[in-house]
Amino acid sequence: QVQLVESGGGLVQAGGSLRLSCAASGRTFSIYSMGWFRQAPGKEREFVAAIGWSGGSTYYGDSVKDRFTISRDNTKNTVYLLMNSLKPEDTAVYYCAARRTIGARTTVAEYDYWGQGTQVTVSS
Repeated sequence: QVQLVESGGGLVQAGGSLRLSCAASGRTFSIYSMGWFRQAPGKEREFVAAIGWSGGSTYYGDSVKDRFTISRDNTKNTVYLLMNSLKPEDTAVYYCAARRTIGARTTVAEYDYWGQGTQVTVSS
């Protein structure tokens, strides 16, 4: 089993920045790629970013491309999401997810483990 714990969420003004962290524990040797998703009230969970095991391949949702950056530190079993130029529409609960198989993916169904989420609120 793998446990994922997100941190770093909070309230920020539009145009500001936040960095989310996701620490993995448990059978972390089974994790190959990780991703971030978000869910706003009344909406489906949306892909934000994903990163492969080595960190060499990254993918972003269209709405966050050029503003968000995903990275990972395998020595700490931690993945990060740096969010710049935040907008009110970025307000959501942000979830960290991990896959047991090689290759970063962009859909909810392709991830095996999920964190509890961290709230990000962007005020206008």
